[in-house]
Amino acid sequence: MAISDGYPGPGGAWLVDDGVVLVVDDDAALRDGIASLFRSMDIQVRTFACAAEFLCFPIPDVPCCLVLDVRLRGASGLELQAMLAAVGCPVPVVFISGHADVAMSVMAMRAGATHFLTKPFRDQDLLDAVTEAIGRDVQRRACEQRGRELKAAFETLTSREREVMALAAAGLMNKQIADDVGLSTVTVKIHRAQAMKKMGARTFADLVVMAHVLGLTNVAAQA
Repeated sequence: MAISDGYPGPGGAWLVDDGVVLVVDDDAALRDGIASLFRSMDIQVRTFACAAEFLCFPIPDVPCCLVLDVRLRGASGLELQAMLAAVGCPVPVVFISGHADVAMSVMAMRAGATHFLTKPFRDQDLLDAVTEAIGRDVQRRACEQRGRELKAAFETLTSREREVMALAAAGLMNKQIADDVGLSTVTVKIHRAQAMKKMGARTFADLVVMAHVLGLTNVAAQA
């Protein structure tokens, strides 16, 4: 993968194969050392000396993780973590600290950090932590994309197809659905088949999973 000192490539696009690592640490030597480590592994990296500097930077819309020192000039790493959570920023955080205690690490992990490493740490430990964190971000992004695709497909269903899909996924038999909505069993089967086709469900089990992702089974249960 081409590297351009951790900056976007031609046209402003990030060149991503293994994710982007964002490092916030006020120790310039350590910050540069971490950056060199990831660049040696062909992983793009961008470094920041403090929380304020990081907050001025638009987080790239690609799989990434934040390597964050607990103690920083100005806002602390824990405070930055809280700021990101408050605005719904889901970037996974790997904390590093030379002054950690149990209470601090517990606080960070409860707030959603994926790892908490104490300085000095082995390069491999940091690489492993970041690899896992980026992997989680890849999974999150894939789930969100799948959710968007399902919502778009669901929008193509008629109101009756949506109703039948929700009731069927909630466990009702065709005859029960027919009695519930005032249709014939044959018509219910047609609506269910159309819902499966439009949703791209190969089996009824697929349709049930899709309904769960969309939250339809909860709605049907409350109806």
